[in-house]
Amino acid sequence: MTETKKEARRAVMVSELTDGILDPAKPMLGPVTSGGTIVGNTAPGCWGPMITPKIRGGHEVTVPVYVDGALPGDAVVLRIRDINVTSFATASGHDRWVEGHFLGDPYAAPRCPNCGTLYPDTYVEGIGQQAVRCVKCNTPVTPFQIVNGYTVVFDETRQVGVTVPQEAAERIARSANQFAALPESSVQHSILTYAPHDLVGLTARLRPFLGQLGTTPAIRMPDSHNAGDFGSALIGAPHEYAITAEQLELRTDGHMDIDAVRPGAILLAPVKVPGAGIYFGDMHALQGDGEIAGHTMDVSGTVTLEVELLKGRTLEGPVLFPLLEDLPPLARPFNQAEKERAQRLAAKWGIESLEESAPISVIGSGPDLNKATQVGLRRAAELLSLTVPEAMNRATITGGIEIGRHPGVIQVTFLAPLSALEKAGLLPFVEEQYGLA
Repeated sequence: MTETKKEARRAVMVSELTDGILDPAKPMLGPVTSGGTIVGNTAPGCWGPMITPKIRGGHEVTVPVYVDGALPGDAVVLRIRDINVTSFATASGHDRWVEGHFLGDPYAAPRCPNCGTLYPDTYVEGIGQQAVRCVKCNTPVTPFQIVNGYTVVFDETRQVGVTVPQEAAERIARSANQFAALPESSVQHSILTYAPHDLVGLTARLRPFLGQLGTTPAIRMPDSHNAGDFGSALIGAPHEYAITAEQLELRTDGHMDIDAVRPGAILLAPVKVPGAGIYFGDMHALQGDGEIAGHTMDVSGTVTLEVELLKGRTLEGPVLFPLLEDLPPLARPFNQAEKERAQRLAAKWGIESLEESAPISVIGSGPDLNKATQVGLRRAAELLSLTVPEAMNRATITGGIEIGRHPGVIQVTFLAPLSALEKAGLLPFVEEQYGLA
C-alpha cells in the first residue's frame, strides 16, 4: 500500500501497468485527493495478455491509485470524463483453450507444454498462431487459439472500423506493436501478431468503454477474475491463485465488461482495502451486450477520471448511473407529456399522488447469468431498502436485466423511488446525471 504520509495530489498520472495481479499488499500510486483527477494510458486487455504467459491475470491494467482518506466501508465515485482510443488497429475473435498449455486455468496459469515452465518468458518469431515461443525451449506457447477471428483498422477519427483481408492482416502483424500503439510499460505480445482474417469487409461503429474499472479486492487475485463469473474458477483451483468461496466475496467486481461504462457515466465502487486502489484497463473499442464471442476489440487508449470519496456508503458491488441514452427504454425518466397523461389517469381513479422516481443500475455477478441476476437483485433490494420481489417487479415494469458479459455479469436497472434513493444517499448523483428531484 502507498505510504499515507505522502501529500495527496489533485492530479495523478498513471503510466505503470500491473503484471495482471491485483494485490492489496502491493504499493499503490498517489495518493489522490477526493475531488482529484486520475489520467492514464492503458494497454489492450484480453487477447494480448492472454498470449503472453508472463502476464498472470489475463489483462494488463493500471497500477492502483490510493485515494486519500478511503477506508473499507466507504465508496468512491468515479466520473468518466474522457476515453480515447489510440490504437490504429486490433484483432480479436472467438477462442479455444489449448490443452497442455495451462494448469487448470489458461488465464491465470499458462504453462509451456514442453518444458513445463509456468508463466514462461516468451518471444515472437514470425507471425501467426504459433509465433509466441518459450524462451527456455523455443516451443510455441499458445494457451489460446482463435477459432474465428478478424483484424480491424480504424479511421483517423476513431468512429468506424473495417475488417481487412489476409494480405493486410499479415502486413499489420509484422508491425504489430506500432499498430496497437502499446504503451511503453506494456509487456504483452500484440494479438495483431496472429493476423486473423476470417471476417473481411465488415464495418463496425466504435463506441469505446472500459471493460475494467473499479477498486482493489481485499484478496490477491488475477485482475480478469475480479468478478463472480471468472472469479468462480479460482475456487479450489490447482494453481497458486486458488481461493475459497468465502474469499471470493472479497472481490469488487471491477471486471464488468459493461458497455455503459463510458464517458459521461458515473460509477460508484466499493472500498474494501485502505486507499480503495482505483485501477482501470481492458478498453474496448466497441461491444454488443453479452460479449458473446468471449472477446471484442481490445485497444490502447487514454482515460480521464474524476474521483470523489463517499464516506460511510458501504457497497457490496458497483452501482452505475448510465447516460440517459444507455438506459433501457422503460427505465428512462418520464417526460412532461407522459407525466401529465399519468396524472390525469391517476385522478380519474382517485389516486392523489404518483411516485417520483429515477434510474439506477446495480451490478450483479456470479458463476452464471441466473446467479448473477440473483446477486444483482439482492444487492439492489438491500441498497434501496426494498424486498427482492419488489425489485423484481420494478425491473420488469420500469427497467430490465442487461447482460454485461456472458456467462455472469449483469445490470439490474429500474426506476427507483426518489425517497429510497435519498435514504441510500444516492439522490445527488440522480440530480447530477438526470436533472431530477
